[in-house]
Amino acid sequence: MNDKNISFTEENYMKAIFHLSENGQNEVFTNDISDYLKPKPASVTDMYKKLAQKNLITHVKYQGVRLTENGKKVALLVVRKHRLWEVFLVEKLKFHWDQVHEVAEQLEHIHSPLLIQRLDKFLGFPQYDPHGDPIPDEKGNMNVARKKTLEEATLGEKGVVVAVQDTNPVFLKHLDKLQIGLKCTLEITDKVEYDGSVEILINNFKRTIVSKQVARNIYISC
Repeated sequence: MNDKNISFTEENYMKAIFHLSENGQNEVFTNDISDYLKPKPASVTDMYKKLAQKNLITHVKYQGVRLTENGKKVALLVVRKHRLWEVFLVEKLKFHWDQVHEVAEQLEHIHSPLLIQRLDKFLGFPQYDPHGDPIPDEKGNMNVARKKTLEEATLGEKGVVVAVQDTNPVFLKHLDKLQIGLKCTLEITDKVEYDGSVEILINNFKRTIVSKQVARNIYISC
């Protein structure tokens, strides 16, 4: 299906279903979409009908929705454009990583395959965006790095920051204040049983404590 026949709203639903279904592997339910995109449940149901008619999802009442192969291709293309634009904004226009998401949300809807091909080439075919998320190639393939959260890491374990799960600007600014970013080396020096907070050593130099919520949103290599 030509992506020009798919509206911005439909693309947003495709991308949301893709993310919520763990890269298109599982069913997604109406309440999940309502929480993620904030539409009313009735609007979600109406959109499901439109997407099913276009063979983008399979929808079984009370059993959630799943992307079809066509739907997954659409979702992967939107994700690809979004993450490439984030790389461009950070590397070429010097945006900070907490500033790019909303801008990329607008740019991801540009329908020009040639533009995206040339953008990819211009950037040197990057495999990851500024938040560590994998960028699909033209065929939809992604190089997913092996990783675990700080919360999952064990005492004494050491790894390089490869991604963050939460891309909210408030969270990213908090990491900036802690001097934590991609490619930083983190070592688990203590885990507090009482509240789940984690003491870490940053780049073999700075020692700090992060909350359980922060720890579960930072991925390190494993």
